[in-house]
Amino acid sequence: MPLKLKEKKDLVEDLRQVAGRAQAAIALEYRGMDAGQMTGLRQAARSQGVYLRVVRNTLARRALQDTDFACLDEILSGPVLLALALRDPAEAARMLRGFLGEDRPLKVRGLAIGRKLLPASDLVRLADLPSAGEAVARLLGVLQAPMGKLVGTLAAPTVKLVRTLAAVRDQKAAV
Repeated sequence: MPLKLKEKKDLVEDLRQVAGRAQAAIALEYRGMDAGQMTGLRQAARSQGVYLRVVRNTLARRALQDTDFACLDEILSGPVLLALALRDPAEAARMLRGFLGEDRPLKVRGLAIGRKLLPASDLVRLADLPSAGEAVARLLGVLQAPMGKLVGTLAAPTVKLVRTLAAVRDQKAAV
């Protein structure tokens, strides 16, 4: 059933608002997916906080026109599914990696981050990036390591003295 003009305008505005908040966008070709596979994909997207939308290419072009994802314009042809990562740029890539493969008809057309169009092959690289929490934890670990070694180095003479005194005590107690 075709959409009425008001519905099209609402859809474009909704997509524009979501794209304005999104960190990354991935364009996928979903040709050949059955309803069960699409339902599974939508459920996974919902649980990961990824906005997933099948939209006509002309409406997608209008919605993405003044956003960071306007570069997707050149790959919008045929049946396209848009996945927008709202919290973490890699979350959509991680979620979609499980739905790609030989037995799955889903194919990546391209992805956009920060006004740059990246090839489909970069999806795996993006999915392998650590999340923001993991990156902060790694950074704190790197920053904490020198301080821990310094404390260990400063405490070493005292620890050696205590061990030596304990060994002398034990030796005198044995005699």
